[in-house]
Amino acid sequence: MSWFKRSAEGITTTTEEKLEVPDGIWWKCPSCKKTIPTIDLQENSYVCTSCEYHARVNSVEYFGIIYDEGRAELLFENLKPKDFLEFTDLKPYKDRIKETLSKSNVSEALTVGYGTVNGHGLVTACMNFNFIGGSMGSIVGEKISRAIDVCLQKKAPLLIISKSGGARMMESAFSLMQMAKTSAKLTVLAEAQLPYFSLLTDPTTGGVTASYAMLGDINMAEPGALIGFAGPRVIKETIKKDLPKGFQRSEFLLEHGFLDFIVKRKELKQRLSDLIQLFENK
Repeated sequence: MSWFKRSAEGITTTTEEKLEVPDGIWWKCPSCKKTIPTIDLQENSYVCTSCEYHARVNSVEYFGIIYDEGRAELLFENLKPKDFLEFTDLKPYKDRIKETLSKSNVSEALTVGYGTVNGHGLVTACMNFNFIGGSMGSIVGEKISRAIDVCLQKKAPLLIISKSGGARMMESAFSLMQMAKTSAKLTVLAEAQLPYFSLLTDPTTGGVTASYAMLGDINMAEPGALIGFAGPRVIKETIKKDLPKGFQRSEFLLEHGFLDFIVKRKELKQRLSDLIQLFENK
């Protein structure tokens, strides 16, 4: 009997090597759990192609959706948040601001833009949830106030897109004052007979809901958006009762008279155009 001994290593392949997939190529829907290419999500106005879940997006995306050619003139970008109180929780507020600025593509929790929607001028103040949870601080209130001044100058309607966890605790009373400030300024807009459209998106909660978000001449919302003052868990623990199915979602609020209608994101531009024409021909 003869013995055979391999003198060299056999042929190797790379079939077992893991392929590296770049971040951002795929998007997994939080609702139906289906994974789709991110490019498909973008082309569908950031709405799931399977279940129509409306993904959370910010001013950059909304301006691209609603304005002609996706272009808007950004206003008041020189206004920056400031640590008036030298506040510290888990970290100093000023450090939190710097960290957020380095990670996000916006300068505050609200961005103001002006442009045309099917040829009609519109001022939009859109909240950015990726900036400290879209929290309402003093600069957010000031930007809304100045946006209303632009509406008065240009005789243009105002759209506020709300997406917020509520008041910014790091600014304490400075934040809470914005509820009264923005509500009072909206009265000036109403006296000038210029329309204010309020779009509530997921989530719209806290002091934002308790002020400008619910004061529109037209209050509309995206499908399935969480809208309320306190969260469902807090309410349930307070009243010690189970809440109705779908409590604080857009559909529940529409049924109970808090909203005028629900609008899908892909239909938003045309709906805004129709509303502007309607008010212009009043």
